[in-house]
Amino acid sequence: MYYFDYTYVIFMLPCIILSLICQVRVKSAFSQYGKVPNSRRMTGAQAAEYVLRCNNVTGVRIEHVEGNLTDHYDPRTNVIRLSDAVYNATSVAAVGVAAHEAGHAVQTALHYFPNKVRSAILPAAKLGSGLSWILIVVGFLFSYGSTTSVGLYILYAGIILFSASVLFTVATLPVEFDASRRALKCIRETNLLSQEEYSGAKSVLTAAAMTYVASALTSIMQLLRLLLLARRRR
Repeated sequence: MYYFDYTYVIFMLPCIILSLICQVRVKSAFSQYGKVPNSRRMTGAQAAEYVLRCNNVTGVRIEHVEGNLTDHYDPRTNVIRLSDAVYNATSVAAVGVAAHEAGHAVQTALHYFPNKVRSAILPAAKLGSGLSWILIVVGFLFSYGSTTSVGLYILYAGIILFSASVLFTVATLPVEFDASRRALKCIRETNLLSQEEYSGAKSVLTAAAMTYVASALTSIMQLLRLLLLARRRR
């Protein structure tokens, strides 16, 4: 007899659909504005440097990294790494993405508190993402049809570890939104882009931000699902 897990349909399926929609929107927005050159012909690398100067931040290296949409800021080495479609590109999308990554460097320089909170959670989140599912699976196996509580203890230990990774995805939201806010503020106040170009850069960053919202929502719903399943095991 087959077992149908209705909790997956209720909790996870809508999140998966939302995540796919967000991913499509990001690629669509970047593709659209990746074909629109900015009026200043400024490259992504130059835009990142511009935002850093705008915020009086020095000592940050800007490097090229291979890949598509692999742009990121590494706080450990204080390096902004920009992908093939951003580093030397002069598109509106490239400026927006590069400015966003520079926004993260500004956060580090200004000791932005939510950034510190996320960094503090990171070790536990890494441990949780690697170990939690092993404990959860073992816990479910040992708690099925068992008269002891050992399986449940293992299961809840896994859920607690998983909660750390959920907390990290939630803590990421204010950091990502603030980086975009700083980037767009610099672009707008210094007229780095025209009004139409600014709207395009904002569309790209807004679409990217929604992927983090979808990720956080997916993690939260997965946690609620696990708690429900654990309660049924009791």
